[in-house]
Amino acid sequence: MLAIEKISLRLGQFELNRVSFEVEKGEYFVLLGMSGSGKSVLLQVIAGLIPAGEGGVFLNGREITGEKVQKRGVGLVFQDAALFPNMNVYENIAYPLKARKRGRREIEKEVHELARLTGVDQLLKRSTVNLSGGEKQRVALARALALKPECLLLDEPLSSLDAQLRHELRSLLRKLNHNGQTIIHVTHDYEEAVLLAQRIGVIEGGTVVQQGTPSEVFQHPRSEFVARFTGIRNFFSGTLLDGAGTSRKFRINDIEFFLLSDEPPGEGFIVVRAEDIILSESMARSSAVNNFRGVVTERIPARMGTEVVVDIGIRMAVVLSDESAGSLGLEEGREIWISFKASALKFIRK
Repeated sequence: MLAIEKISLRLGQFELNRVSFEVEKGEYFVLLGMSGSGKSVLLQVIAGLIPAGEGGVFLNGREITGEKVQKRGVGLVFQDAALFPNMNVYENIAYPLKARKRGRREIEKEVHELARLTGVDQLLKRSTVNLSGGEKQRVALARALALKPECLLLDEPLSSLDAQLRHELRSLLRKLNHNGQTIIHVTHDYEEAVLLAQRIGVIEGGTVVQQGTPSEVFQHPRSEFVARFTGIRNFFSGTLLDGAGTSRKFRINDIEFFLLSDEPPGEGFIVVRAEDIILSESMARSSAVNNFRGVVTERIPARMGTEVVVDIGIRMAVVLSDESAGSLGLEEGREIWISFKASALKFIRK
């Protein structure tokens, strides 16, 4: 287990303020935050590249706060991969093993195993200069894994890749985690968090303001910042069904939603913005194909008006103007219809 205890640090005008969280062995923890929130600085404190001002970093009960980078038991992959340009792929992966004075045969065996695991076994003689972004990140992962780190630290590893490469790297990261690798992954992209995280920490202005599972964080934000930053309240797990063309159904228990998707059927999540849902006293006569009758369970003041939670078998959040909320008489217990278009739903595969 990795434990971060009350880490504080000042760098110019920026400050980490008593940051604390724990990551269990074998867990995939995503630290989600805006640019400048301190997530990358915190990762470098854990790695030992930036000394902590106050607080401690503990790995499996052992304090590593003041230990050298090489002895911490962590591996770090940067956003830009940071490969050695004067070395080929084999030499990059072998570098940390050579630095530990491992034998030639052991190094050769480890490099080939890591290359197969990360999918770069056909690239070992290639220069790193002309590799694609995805290939560079795979090599960087292999190099970071060479010393079998207790915890793998990833600094925005997918941000510079196109959609196909992001999909491939996500699959690799899931595989590493399923093999037991503990991972801390920092990103500004909520979709990465949805697809990869077992738990999420949201960081704002150098402070971790909320922690929990993706469902807990996205469905129950504890502050206006978390609600605005994640931008999701309606985030649900279920099954995408087969269909004709892109017209599909998504099932959650016995509730079915209509959506547009060219993804193959399977398990995943749907997301619909609270602002894209319409409330009405009777079933909507419009192009919206998703119509459900429900009961108002909460009415909450929001930055852009009023947020209303309607239970249709699952609890869905709707944002509307104060005037509209007042005219509909949206008090708790009121029966109401909700509707939204198929195009308003976004499917994210697990």
